Amino acid sequence: MTTVLRHDIDDFSRRDLKFNQKTKPVLTLGDFGPAVIVIHEVYGFTPELARFCRWVAEAGFRVYAPILLGRPDALNQAKVTLGQIIGLCVSREFHLFKTGASSPIVDWLRPLAALAHEECGGKGVGVIGMCLTGGFALSMAVDPVVLAPVLSQPSMPPRKPVQIDISPTDMVKIQARVRHEGLQVRGYRFEGDDLCRPARFEALQAALGQGFIGKSFADSDANPDGRTPPHSVFTGDLIDAEGQPTRAAVDEVIAHFKAVL
Repeated sequence: MTTVLRHDIDDFSRRDLKFNQKTKPVLTLGDFGPAVIVIHEVYGFTPELARFCRWVAEAGFRVYAPILLGRPDALNQAKVTLGQIIGLCVSREFHLFKTGASSPIVDWLRPLAALAHEECGGKGVGVIGMCLTGGFALSMAVDPVVLAPVLSQPSMPPRKPVQIDISPTDMVKIQARVRHEGLQVRGYRFEGDDLCRPARFEALQAALGQGFIGKSFADSDANPDGRTPPHSVFTGDLIDAEGQPTRAAVDEVIAHFKAVL
C-alpha cells in the first residue's frame, strides 16, 4: 500500500533542546519504544523524511528528528538553493570539504542521543543520517549508547570520494567497538550516485571489515521522477510500493533496529 505524502506535522511534537550552549528544534513522534534519531538531508525536514519517520514510529520506536537546517516543519522542498550552499560553507557547525575531522554539529547530536536513551530506555539508540548528515551517524557511534548507526548515501566530503567526515581518533574508537562489541554499521546508496561513490563504501569496508554492511541499489530501482542520477535512498528516490527494493530497504533498517535495540 502506497503511503500518502503529508505536508503537515500535526502528529509530531516540537521540543527546543539546548546542548553545548546551542538550542535547536527537535520533532518527536511515537509514545513508546526505543529511541531512533533520524537526521535529515541537506534539504531539511521534507514530506518524504516525515513519511520515513512515521514508518519508524509505527514499527514501535520513538523518533527524534533534529532540525539542523531549514524550517521546523515539512514544507521544505527537496532541492538545494544557492543560499543553502553559501550558508553551509560559512557555517562553523558543518565541515563540507575538510577531511580527517568530524563536523562540530556532532557535539550537539551526541547529547541528544544520551537524552533520548534516558527518556526511552532500552538497550540503546538507533541513528540514521542521510546525505550531508550520513557520516554523522558514524561519528555519533563513538558514544556506547548508539548501537545501530545507519549511513544513507553519506556524501561528505564531496571532493574526496574515498574519505568520510570522521576524525581518525573517532574512527579508531568505532573500530574498537566493532572488535569488542560487535557493533554493526550499515550503509545504503545507489550505484550511480555521484555524491556517494563506490570508493566511500569500499573505504568503510576496509576500515571496519565485517562491522560494515553496505548495500548499493541499481539506478533503475529509483523513483523515475526523482533526482538523476538517483541519490536519496529513503526519501525522494524511494519507490513506495510493495516489492520495490528501496521500500524493502526501509523494512530492513527497521528490522535491524528491532534486532539491536
